[in-house]
Amino acid sequence: MSARRVRIGIDTGGTFTDVVAVDEATGATTTTKTPSTPADPAEGFLTGVRKVLDLMGLDGGSVTAVSHGTTVATNQLLEGRLDRIGFVTTEGYESVLEIARQSVPDGYGNSYFWVKPPRIVPADLVRTVRGRLDHSGDEVRPFHEDDARAAARFFRDAGITTIGVCFLHAYANDAHERRMLEVILEEHPGAVVSISSEVLREYREYERSVTTLVDAAVKPKVGAYVSSIRTRLDEIAPRVPFYVMKSNGGVLSAGEVVHQPITTMLSGPAAGALGAALIAGTAGFDRVLTCDGGGTSTDVSVVIDGEPTLTTEGSVGEYPSKIPMIDVVTVGAGGGSIAWLSPEGTLKVGPRSAGADPGPMCYPDGGDQPTVTDAHVVLGRIPPHLLGGEIPLSVDAARSGLEQLGGKLELSLERTATGILEISAWNQANALRQVTVARGLDVRDFTLTTFGGSGSLLACRLMDILNLPRTLVPPNPGNVSAFGLLTVDVRNDYVQTVVSRHADLDRDRVRGVYAALEEQARAALDSEGFERPVQRMQRTADLRYVGQAFEVRVPVADGDLDAAAADDVAQAFHAAHRRLYGYDFADDPRQAVEWVNLRVSGIGPIRRPDIVELPPREGGTDRAVTGSRRVFFDDWVDTPTYDRPRLAPGDVVRGPAIVEEFGSTVPVHPGFAATVDAYGNLLLTKETGR
Repeated sequence: MSARRVRIGIDTGGTFTDVVAVDEATGATTTTKTPSTPADPAEGFLTGVRKVLDLMGLDGGSVTAVSHGTTVATNQLLEGRLDRIGFVTTEGYESVLEIARQSVPDGYGNSYFWVKPPRIVPADLVRTVRGRLDHSGDEVRPFHEDDARAAARFFRDAGITTIGVCFLHAYANDAHERRMLEVILEEHPGAVVSISSEVLREYREYERSVTTLVDAAVKPKVGAYVSSIRTRLDEIAPRVPFYVMKSNGGVLSAGEVVHQPITTMLSGPAAGALGAALIAGTAGFDRVLTCDGGGTSTDVSVVIDGEPTLTTEGSVGEYPSKIPMIDVVTVGAGGGSIAWLSPEGTLKVGPRSAGADPGPMCYPDGGDQPTVTDAHVVLGRIPPHLLGGEIPLSVDAARSGLEQLGGKLELSLERTATGILEISAWNQANALRQVTVARGLDVRDFTLTTFGGSGSLLACRLMDILNLPRTLVPPNPGNVSAFGLLTVDVRNDYVQTVVSRHADLDRDRVRGVYAALEEQARAALDSEGFERPVQRMQRTADLRYVGQAFEVRVPVADGDLDAAAADDVAQAFHAAHRRLYGYDFADDPRQAVEWVNLRVSGIGPIRRPDIVELPPREGGTDRAVTGSRRVFFDDWVDTPTYDRPRLAPGDVVRGPAIVEEFGSTVPVHPGFAATVDAYGNLLLTKETGR
C-alpha cells in the first residue's frame, strides 16, 4: 500500500486559522481550526499544520504542498501601519499624489463633508529626477544621473529604507526606471525598492504611482512573514512546495511572493470565492453569487461559467490598486456588527464591529453593545453556544442589551431583534446587487452560495429580498476559504499599454507585445517547475470607444492575430459593452473603437481536489433530529433542530427548522425546504406556492 499524500490549505482569519487537508488519492478532506496568533501569525499557521497532520495520523513527509491565504498585507494597509516611504518621480509631477483624481466618493453632493485621505507619501519625502519619455516610450529628455544620485543619497541620509519609483510613461519604456533602481542600490544598498514598470506596466500615472508605493510599503513585512513560515515549515516538511494565494485567483510560490507582495491583497476573500465556485460547479451550477459571512464583514462576488469575475479597479482601504483581483465587494454586516442609534434616532447596523474581543454581548466577557449575533441568539436562530459548545453564549445578556435598545425605539424585544437582522440582510442584499445589477447582470439568474461562520444565517431572507431561485450551503462552510486554496492554479498576470484605434491597429506590434508578455509568463512558470507543454496562456485586451475614460476587458483568441481575429475582438467588445451598459455602437461607423491594454495570464495547472459523492443512508430525517427549541420567525414556534452530519443525500428538511453543525447554523424559515444533494450540500428553495 502506497503512503498517503495530502495537500494542506490554511486560511488565517482574525479569530481562527482554518485548515483543510485533502487526501490526493481519495479526495477525502480533513478540517480543523486553531486560534489565530495576531502577534505572530506564523505561529498559528504552523500549529494548524501540526494539528491537521495529528488528526490524520501523518507526519510532514506525507505533505505534497501547502497553500496559504494571508491578510498580512491587507491588514497593514487597513490599519495604516506603514513605515515612512520615499517616492521618486519625473520632474514636474511631484504633486501627482496630492492631485490624485477629481472624483469624490458618493458624488459631488458629498464634497462639503468629504475629507481627502492623507497621501501615502508626504510632500517632503518626494524627490524628482529630470528626464522624460513620451507615451510611445521614445526619449524626449535624457535621464539625469546627478538628480538620481542626489535623491538616493537624500533617502539614505534621512533613514528612509523603503522607496517607490514611478516615472512618466514608464509602462512604454522601463529604461529610466531601471537605471534609477541601479543608482539607488549603489548609493543606498539597504533600501527596499519597487519600480512601477515591474509592479504595473499600465498607464494612468496616479493609480500606477500608488500601486507601486503600496507594493514597496508592504514588501518588508510580507517578505519577513513568508520567509519565517518557509524556514519553520522546513522543520515539519522539508522543502515542501509552499504557495501563497494572490488576489487574481491564482497562487504563487513563497519565493516569488516576496518580489510581488501587492499581489497578495484580498487573498482570503479570493480563496473563498474560488472554493465556492468549485463546490457549486460540481453541484451543477455555473452562475453563482458567493456570500462569505464572518464576524466583522461579509464578502460577496459573482461567478460565471465557473470563474469569478476579475477587476483592476479595486482598492484596499484608501489606496487604489490596479492589480488584477477577484471582484469582491465587502460590507460591514457580520455577526459582530453593532446595532446603534443614529443622531436622528434611527436604527443602524454596522459597519462598526465588536470583533472577537470583547465580542457580542452574549459572549463570555462580551461587549456592552448589542450585535447581529445577539439578535440571532435571542430569537433562537442559533444555539446558546458556538463551535459545538466550546464557546457558551448568554441569552440573558443578549436579551438585556436588546431590550435596552428597543426601549429607546419603543419596540418590543422581538421587533428590535428582527429589525437588526432585516437591516443586516438588506446590507448584504445591496452588496450582492453591486456585483450583479451594477454590472449589467440579473441577480435572479444566480444561485446564492453562502459560507463562513455567519454566511448562511440570513440566506432565506436574502432569497426573499432578491427573488433568488436557490441557495447552496456547502458542508463545513467555515472552511470553504481554506478549501479554496487547494483548488487554484499558479497564475501570473502581465500587462502592457498599447493605445491604438482599431482601424489603425498595427497587428505586427500587437503580436510582438503579446509574444513578449507570453515569454515573461512562460519564464516565470519555468521557474515554478512547470514544463512548457502543461503551461497555459490566456490573452485578453482592454478596449473602449474613443473618448471614454475607462475600458472593457474581452478575450483574445490564441493563434495568429490576423485581421479577422482582430475584428472578432472588436465585436466581442461591442457585445460586452452592451451587456454592461445596455447599448453599443457596433453599427455606427462614426464611433471608433480603441485598443488600450494588452494582457497575458500565464497559468500553471495544479491538480484540484476531488469532491466526492456521499453514500446514501437508510431511514429518513428523523435520524438527524437532536431536539427542539422555540424560535422566532414571524412568531414564536417550537422548531426541530437537526445535526447536519447525520443528514444524507436525498433528505429534505422542511421549515421551520434549524440545521446545526460544528462551525455554522442554517435557519430554514417557514415556507422553505433544505434538500441534501449527492455531495452533502444543502439546497434551500422556496416551497411551491410560497
